[in-house]
Amino acid sequence: MVWTIELASFLEDAPWPATKAELIDYANRTGAPIEVIENLMELEDSDELFESMEDIWPDYPSDNEFFYSDDEDEY
Repeated sequence: MVWTIELASFLEDAPWPATKAELIDYANRTGAPIEVIENLMELEDSDELFESMEDIWPDYPSDNEFFYSDDEDEY
């Protein structure tokens, strides 16, 4: 299972919390790339609810990691 920021972005508006089946259904309905659906299918089979993308991809970058300051642009 390989996640990228681009692939994860297709689940950004998913109906969290959601089960594996609900996420696969959402990905199918929204036209997510096949790689997203394949990654979701590789998740462990259970009725466990995933609260967010971090539950699926623990290394998912947080908003803080994308912080950009205008001060950094000045030389």
